[in-house]
Amino acid sequence: MITGTKLMTAGILAMTSMTSGAVRPAQTREIAKEAYIYAAPMIENYETFYKQVVDTQAPEYVGGFGHIRNYSEPFTPKNHDVVTPNNDTPYSWAWLDLRAQPWVFSVPKVPHGRYYVAQWFDLFTYNFAYVGVRATGFDAGNYLFVGPGWKGTAPKGITKVFHAETNIIGMLGRTSLDGAADVAAMKKVQDGYKLEPLSTFGHQAAPRPAPPLDFPAYDKARANSHDFIGYLNFLLQFAVPPDPSEVALREKFATIGIRPGAPWDASRVDPATLAAIDAGIADAKVELQKKLTVTLSSNGLFGSRESQHNDYLNRAVAAAKGMYGNSLEEAWYGGYVGDGSKSSQVHFDKSQLPQARFFWSMTLYTLPDRFLYDNAINRYSIGDRTKGLKYGADGSLTLYVAHESPGKDKESNWLPAPSGKYSLVARIYGPGPSLMDGSWKLPPLQPLRP
Repeated sequence: MITGTKLMTAGILAMTSMTSGAVRPAQTREIAKEAYIYAAPMIENYETFYKQVVDTQAPEYVGGFGHIRNYSEPFTPKNHDVVTPNNDTPYSWAWLDLRAQPWVFSVPKVPHGRYYVAQWFDLFTYNFAYVGVRATGFDAGNYLFVGPGWKGTAPKGITKVFHAETNIIGMLGRTSLDGAADVAAMKKVQDGYKLEPLSTFGHQAAPRPAPPLDFPAYDKARANSHDFIGYLNFLLQFAVPPDPSEVALREKFATIGIRPGAPWDASRVDPATLAAIDAGIADAKVELQKKLTVTLSSNGLFGSRESQHNDYLNRAVAAAKGMYGNSLEEAWYGGYVGDGSKSSQVHFDKSQLPQARFFWSMTLYTLPDRFLYDNAINRYSIGDRTKGLKYGADGSLTLYVAHESPGKDKESNWLPAPSGKYSLVARIYGPGPSLMDGSWKLPPLQPLRP
């Protein structure tokens, strides 16, 4: 049984509703399909949360709520903590519990030329707040994060207040790194990131702590079965009251036992109802897979609730393709799948070079594990900051992706690849208008020209 904190009255009502036969199997199947798609990114998010906040033995553990864990060294092929690691902008992770009181996130003044971003997301995986050089500039600041229903007043010294839909939120920070020689300067910026409760910031007495939480252990098999309802019920208690756009949806979900904080025990559900829920989940997985096969760009996949327009299938696709992608105004993502045994190239005409306010890069990952590829020249990404990169006389740029050297005259623009399949991911920070409106496309990955 998955219970979390126990709102038993609501739970009993929910279980009674489920076993009363009030909802026909066809309706139950359709509601379960919709609910599974709705819940998919939240539960994917919970897997990361559980490792980083609850499981003290996990390599990903950040120290619990209110702690920032900075990754300060460049990733190498030996690092397996994170799939598709980003060597351009090492990560900073944090999670906050806003039930008892708001928290303050402080950042230092950073020099021009140093890119950083702190992307804040809620339990729905919506990007609801940004702090960083694009969104808030290069100056120091103190940013207040408050949960749903907070009615207080920000004290003196607060730069901006961000309102979250959920009482548990997460932060993925990225700080630019220009090679191993830049590590010390980057660390100085990371060391300036700070979290503290509002009471500490305002030099006031701390409020009464929120009740302790009983976090259900994450189990992938259960999360992908009818037991997803238990996880969803647990998470929804941190999203009360619901967004006005979801009131009717939550009422519909309640007819099959989905209620904030309610317990879930599949053994107590009428077999016909449970079978209908299972059928709905199967339908949802088919629909999700269909959408995944035709989604070839990150455009529109990540963002706020307002930008996503409550497109829950789109949100589920985003989670399946890669959690915590930046909103489009912050970064553009794209890429290729190739075979290193077949030497390839990517050619940009001068007019076709990526429009980036900050910088752009391409990072290569092995498949299927999606780690950096160990190679003799220790080059894992290539982009406009790569030292020695050579442009054509006409301002064009050709990048070479191959297992073997493309030749001495081309090695400055060579990104080594394994002899088998690989993924090549492009990241463009501060994308220009043509990327924002979708008119710009990555040039094709083509066979190497002699």
